[in-house]
Amino acid sequence: MPITLIRRADVAIVWDAALGRHEYLAEADLAFEDGKLIFVGRDYAGPAETTRSGSGLMVMPGLVNIHSHPSSEPMNKGFTDEVGSPGFYNSSLYEYLPIFRADAEAIPSCVRVALSELLLSGVTTVADLSMAHPGWLDLLGESGMRVCIAPMFRSGRWYTKNGHVVEYEWNAAAGEKAMAEALSLIERAEQHDSGRLFGMVVPAQIDTCTPELLRDSFAEATARGVSWQVHAAQAVSEFHEITRRHGFTPIGWLHELGLLSERSIIGHGIFLDDHPSTPWHTKRDLDLLAETGTTVAHCPTVFARRGITLKHLGRYKRGGVNMGIGTDTYPHNMLDEMRLAAYLARTQATDPHSLTTTELFEAATTGGARALGREDIGRLAAGCRADLVLVDITHPMMRPARDPLRSLIYAAGDRAVRAVYVDGQQVVEDGRVLTMDYPAAAAALHEAQARVAGRVPQYDWAHRSADQLSPPTFTWR
Repeated sequence: MPITLIRRADVAIVWDAALGRHEYLAEADLAFEDGKLIFVGRDYAGPAETTRSGSGLMVMPGLVNIHSHPSSEPMNKGFTDEVGSPGFYNSSLYEYLPIFRADAEAIPSCVRVALSELLLSGVTTVADLSMAHPGWLDLLGESGMRVCIAPMFRSGRWYTKNGHVVEYEWNAAAGEKAMAEALSLIERAEQHDSGRLFGMVVPAQIDTCTPELLRDSFAEATARGVSWQVHAAQAVSEFHEITRRHGFTPIGWLHELGLLSERSIIGHGIFLDDHPSTPWHTKRDLDLLAETGTTVAHCPTVFARRGITLKHLGRYKRGGVNMGIGTDTYPHNMLDEMRLAAYLARTQATDPHSLTTTELFEAATTGGARALGREDIGRLAAGCRADLVLVDITHPMMRPARDPLRSLIYAAGDRAVRAVYVDGQQVVEDGRVLTMDYPAAAAALHEAQARVAGRVPQYDWAHRSADQLSPPTFTWR
């Protein structure tokens, strides 16, 4: 592959390996070849077959999203904006999650919509936590993204018969079989022709997996040298279920099983033993996460919709917990997610200094990369992958650009993203995804949602319609 040079970017967010931190570098040159950065600095004097002017641009590392559900969540737009299960402390997991679900025909459109939105908001690496579906690997390869494929499996499913009691239907053998299939899929992903797919082992939820499945899956992740993630401490009902079953909090139970480690990621990790909604006689959960090097995947939007939040991102960071950011729900806009993460952290702490933009950006780049076991993404340095985002710092919403990263996160958002490269290949230009037809996928998803809405009564315990479960903002005439 020929050498591509970005010449004299107004500013680049570069990685200082000696200091272990990002820094601004003015008048920066970045050269890459064969998907890898070969120069990051000033006054590049080597050859270049293609040169792009960096005038008016900020170059930053591609964002790393460690928790997302592209095959399902785009379908929920307009359905779950204002729903919560009162009997489950406003969690929609147990009552609404199984109801508004994409059918097989809609899944490819869901994936294309989610991945397009992620690319347009500067994400170059995403962890795709989905149930296996036909054509999954090729669909991810088509996107041009770097994807950590994370096929979920579990020993049982949850359901409710009345809207306030969670019940579980167990089939341990099916869970073991699904794990074997997931491991095979991970192996196939790592051999994919795109060269951009890798894997993660994901037992779906702490309350739907037997202790044996949790331990066995962790052992497989360890043997394969990949990350391991589980949804845990994500709901009050789940917290009480685990304490009832085992006498430990969800975090305490994972620690008792020996499953907290530097390769472990906790999806959400909100309800610790000192959360106001889940007080417990111990006060060790935060320290356990920090001491074991466990990562928490923080996805504020999906919970904020239901009046729930982590308490709080700055506290977890100050406590020594490695944090990553995810887009658990629609819109799949990483910059919006980061902005909300900052504002919620500060309001929860009642302190504008509780979380810095530096710490927030670390979570969305190097924190996520660390969780995925990657030192070659989430930073701009020679030898790292050429995953780059070019931001238009002349965009009116970026002005004044005294501190361009703050202008991007707190004002301009994805509107200022000019171009995106993954592995040195351009995948976004001037607000348009080059690898997928985003408008066509969105149109197909719009049609599919009407089809799915008609099936809602057969999945709901009370056989309610979509409009009964999620009334429209205004009456339609």
